[in-house]
Parts: sequence; structure tokens; C-alpha cells
Amino acid sequence: SKSFSYEIIIVDDGSKDRTTEVALRYVREHGAEKVRVMTLAENQGKGGAVQQGCLHARGEYILMVDADGATEIKDLDRLITAMEACKDAKSGYGVVVGSRAHLQEKAVAKRKWYRSVLMHGFHFLVKALAVRTIKDTQCGFKLFTRNSARVLFANLNLRRWCFDVELLYMAEQLKMPLREVAVNWEEIPGSKLRIFEAAMLMGRDLVVVRFCHTFGIWKMNDGRAIDVKKSQ
Repeated sequence: SKSFSYEIIIVDDGSKDRTTEVALRYVREHGAEKVRVMTLAENQGKGGAVQQGCLHARGEYILMVDADGATEIKDLDRLITAMEACKDAKSGYGVVVGSRAHLQEKAVAKRKWYRSVLMHGFHFLVKALAVRTIKDTQCGFKLFTRNSARVLFANLNLRRWCFDVELLYMAEQLKMPLREVAVNWEEIPGSKLRIFEAAMLMGRDLVVVRFCHTFGIWKMNDGRAIDVKKSQ
């Protein structure tokens, strides 16, 4: 097995529970060099929380991962292998996306019919309006080189729904090397997602991403200075 240094950044997105308190126990146990905690003063949405964590990360590679453990962390090895094969040596750019696309057929058999309709509709809109090279844009297991993360998250506009799509759309537009790698994934019970409301909001955000980037309302700058927001 490979030896490497690491840090874990836990971002508390303005929660009202004991997330920060519990996270700080790990800091005391493992040290602040290994575990860091960011507590945002106000809820910014998942995209905003991930943005803050990635802009504060210090590593050569930066892994975005959902806290529910739906993807096995050992699959990081697959993403690193793909990254080392595809990243651009000159620019330092590279993005590798964990994918559940290979699990779709099995999942469709268990999923309610309307969820399958909404899923296929969303995938159609993603490909038509935004991301053409990645099948699964929503898996919460993505690996960025440091240079890619600093550019993409500095330019990110969406803070909630579909922020993943905007990240990958910008990566395609900037011609960053992109790869999709199959990962092990297990649905974790307890989701509070309201499927129809989420579908409408995500559809809206897809249109917003394409419109705002196409007409220059949102501008991408791969050399833009990064203004990391203060958090507490």
C-alpha cells in the first residue's frame, strides 16, 4: 500500500446539532494537522460547504466526499490511479469522478417508477445543457488536483442544487482532463430529500448554469485570485 500524508476537513454548514462538538473530539484525538473543523456561521448549502472545505485544503489532491459513507473510502485508490494517468503535467489540472452508473440497472429494479422517470429526465437535461462526458455527475466522491480545485471552486456560483454540474461544466469548458471511475456505493437510509421539489429545483439550476455561462453573466477565470471567505 502507498504511504502518503493526509488531512480531513469536516465542514459544519451552520447546523443546529452537535456536529462541531463531535468533530472536535476527533481533532483532540488525532491532532489539528490531521483533522480540521470548519463551522460556517450560516447555512450555505452543500455546494457552499464543499467550496469552503476545498478552498482551505492543503493537499496535492483534494477529495470531496459525502459524510454518510455511501462510497467506500478504499475506492480512493482507483481515483488516484486514474488521476495519475490523466492529469496534465503542465497545468496541473485533473478531475476524476466516482461513478455509480454501472449500478443503475440494479437500482432501477428497486426504484419507484416516478423516481426512474425523474432520474432519466435529469440525465437527459444534464447532457443536453451542460456536461457531455460524465454519466454520473451527482456522486459525492470526486477527486481534484490542487490546481483544478482552486480554479473551479473559486469560480463556483451555485451553492445548493446542481453545484456538481456547474463544477464539471466549467472543467469541460476549461478543457481539464476528466475521467469517470466506477466506485462501490450503497444507499444510506434517512434521506430527507423531497424528490419532486428537488427535481424542479435541479431542473431550474441546470437552465441557470447554461444560460449564465453562455451569455457571460457568470465569467470563468482560470487565473482569478481566490478570495477565501471567512468562516468561524
